[in-house]
Amino acid sequence: MLKIAIILLAYLLGSIPFAVISSRIFRLPDPRSYGSGNPGATNVLRTGKKAAALLTLFGDGIKGTAAVLLAQHYSGSQAVVAASALAVFSGHLFPVFLGFRGGKGVATSLGVCFALSFWLGAAVSGTWLAVFLLSRISSLSALVAAGLAPVYAILMLGTNITTLAVLAMCLLLIWRHKDNIEKLVSGEESAFRRR
Repeated sequence: MLKIAIILLAYLLGSIPFAVISSRIFRLPDPRSYGSGNPGATNVLRTGKKAAALLTLFGDGIKGTAAVLLAQHYSGSQAVVAASALAVFSGHLFPVFLGFRGGKGVATSLGVCFALSFWLGAAVSGTWLAVFLLSRISSLSALVAAGLAPVYAILMLGTNITTLAVLAMCLLLIWRHKDNIEKLVSGEESAFRRR
């Protein structure tokens, strides 16, 4: 029962919509009503309110970290840790509090990676940052980082159930970016401009 409760809690943590919460705190429009319609930090940043975007980024990331750390501490089972990682990520993608219409999971997946291994998180975030600095395209950065994350996980964690969870998470993240992939291929994906 404890293991099931941990996994369920991870899903509920993932379902907390920090983009909506931070938008309400800063009295901004609902992030589902403009831009990409995605309740995530990148879309909140489109309002020009960097503090709201940072709060969203931090909240979405920390819930991924918290879910995995709780599973590691209270279950002692790699299977529960892996299931909790997928549960918190799935909660962000399909949140019960938003009618199962959530974000794309970039920050949450990064939080999961940091909880599994600091160096895994550092490698994934470093990849995202490097691609973003070169391209200024958030979706491309996320896709490249997601593509390399399972490779980093195998190198750092070995081949195990946790690595499989990272692979599944990254495949879901790439699937959630299918519209962005089409825009990237057609050259229509927008880049962030320096202000």
